[in-house]
This record gives sequence, C-alpha cells and structure tokens, in this order.
Amino acid sequence: MRDLYDILDVPKNANDEDIKRAYRRKARELHPDAGGGDDEGFKELTAAYEVLRNPQAKANYDAYGDPRGPGGMGGGADFGGFGDLSDLINSFFGGTGFSSGFGGAGGARSNRAGRDALVDVVLTLEDAASGITRDVEVAVQRTCDVCGGSGAREGSGPTTCATCGGAGAVQQVRNSVFGQVLTTGTCATCRGTGTTIADPCPGCAGEGRRKTTESITVDVPPGVDDGTRLRLAGRGEAGRNQGQAGDLFVRVRVRAHELFTRDGNDLHCELRIPMVQAALGAKLSLPTFEGDQAVEVPAGTQSGDVVTLRRQGMPKLSGGGARGNLYVHCRVATPTELDDEQRDLLRQLAEVRGETAEESSGQRSLFHRLRDAFSA
Repeated sequence: MRDLYDILDVPKNANDEDIKRAYRRKARELHPDAGGGDDEGFKELTAAYEVLRNPQAKANYDAYGDPRGPGGMGGGADFGGFGDLSDLINSFFGGTGFSSGFGGAGGARSNRAGRDALVDVVLTLEDAASGITRDVEVAVQRTCDVCGGSGAREGSGPTTCATCGGAGAVQQVRNSVFGQVLTTGTCATCRGTGTTIADPCPGCAGEGRRKTTESITVDVPPGVDDGTRLRLAGRGEAGRNQGQAGDLFVRVRVRAHELFTRDGNDLHCELRIPMVQAALGAKLSLPTFEGDQAVEVPAGTQSGDVVTLRRQGMPKLSGGGARGNLYVHCRVATPTELDDEQRDLLRQLAEVRGETAEESSGQRSLFHRLRDAFSA
C-alpha cells in the first residue's frame, strides 16, 4: 500500500488546510471529467484524502499505519472493517479498476475477515532473557457455537437483503469539488453481507459470532524487548459469515530492572568498589542472569572505568546462541565513617606518598608556591 502522504504529495506534518489544497490541486490533474483521464489515480487520491481529513483516522494512521488503530482494532474511526486502502477505495467507487472487496456477481461481500486483536503481556527482564510461556486472557468475537456462524436459527437460513438486492452495497450521490459524484457504500441493512436473517440465532442474535474471553498460551522467545509484538495467526476475532479470523498480536512490556539497564542486546550496570580494592585490584562477584560472575577489577581502577563481560548480555531474538555484552561501570566508593585507627593508617599512607591536606594528590597549595617564588 502506498503511503497516503505520498499520494497527496504533502509532508507528514501537513495541517488540514495543506491537505485540502493538495487534494484539490491533484484532483484537477487526475479527475477524468477535468481532462486528467487517470480514473484509478483519482480514486486512490480520494481514498487517501478521506483518511487524512479525519482527525482520528489520521492520528491512527500516523501511529500505527492503519486508520482503524493498533492491529486494525479500531481507535475511534469506523471504516466498516475495511482492511487496507484498496478496501477503502472500493467503498467509495464500488471496486471498479481495483481488487474488489466485494465478491459474487452482485458485488456482495458475503464474508469478511475478522479484525486483529491486541493484548499486552508484562515480563521481568529475567523473563525476557530466558524466554517464558505465559497464559493471557483475550476478549474476542468467536464463531457462535449454536449456529456455527450462520447467524440463523437452526432450520432457517439467511435471505437476500431487500435494501441492496444482495449486492452488499448501495450507491449514493456525493458532492465533490467537481460537482456530484456517484459513489458506492456498504449497505447499512446487511452491513455488506448481502443477506439478512429473518429468524436469528438465539445464541448470537444473528451476528454469527459471540463475545467470549478465553485463555491463550503464548510462547515468548528469549531476547524480546519492550514493545516487541508477537503474532499469532488466526487467533484474533472470527470473521462475519464464517469469514477468515484475524490475528492476535501480543505486545511485550518489560518492567525496569533494579540492577541492569538495557541497550539493545547489551546490558549495563553500576558496581560500587571500595577505595582500597580499587587501588589494589580485586575480584568481585556480580549476580547475572547466568549466575554469579567474577569481575576482575584492575589495580588503580578509577570511577567511570568500564569492565566488559563478553556474551553476558541479552540473547538476540534471532536466536543462534548469540548474546550481547554486559558493561560494568565502576564507581569508587570513598569511605565516610572512619575510626581513629583507620584515620591514622590513611595519614601514614599520605605521608609515605608525600600527600598532605595542603598538598592533596601531589599538588602543592597556592600559598606554598607563592612563598617559594618570593623567597627565591
């Protein structure tokens, strides 16, 4: 499907007036009655305009690439279950010149694919690292178990819709910039099926589907990140008139970890190291998802130094055993509560190293440097 903004030749931040002006300009170029002769291009242009002029549909398209919202589930804009731009074009122009969304000799849409469903699953970072099997509760439309999806009471059946004569669509005259245009829309009586139910099923009231909540087992692979979507084909809502079921999308949410932060497949953590161990070097133990790991702290380690543990990060979602790295950021902890003996030891160390309170870190005080300069 072409990008709707490209069709109208406007930027994604275009306002409503920009979109209207672009539509009028390109419509004059493409409309057959205006000498453009590009019937299919005009239909595509009009369908794109109908989406972008609707604030809710435009917001959904910008966020999810679908005017109906995430996973095509709807988000305030109702397009009657149209699955893509071709379906939207068909709703305006009856399917001429495009892959028709209406089947049968009269163009009736005898069945429709069910909408996709979206559900969240919340994991810890440990779960995301190891992979997990989780049961999720999903509220979706399922094929009615009483009528098998026909919508009719047992022993009866659907009849041809009297409003559209079985076409599933009705024509209407709409005003456009070029005057009146004959368009085709979904029949409101039969909702595009071309049939009506005279004696509806008591289980689903003629809908052919029933709202139900069910538990679905989801296998979450190792390496998923926050926002990852897992697709379960055919586990979304059942289609009308026994149409194909939609898909179920499981959106992963990963909670923040108390020790590790994630950057792609790499992990980062902070390790506080006592001053003496940082000076002399040490081997410290760090808990990881693979068990405790020894961290070699080199002698003379400074705050901000980084120790890299190869292949101790998150597994890559593509599999194959590949993993990211774990980066340990060292923070040297200066002691704050010293007893008299510890203070004496530090003073002795300072004297041995030639360090005093005035000449900390080997830098002589400004007073001493000025005194020496004038006495020379």
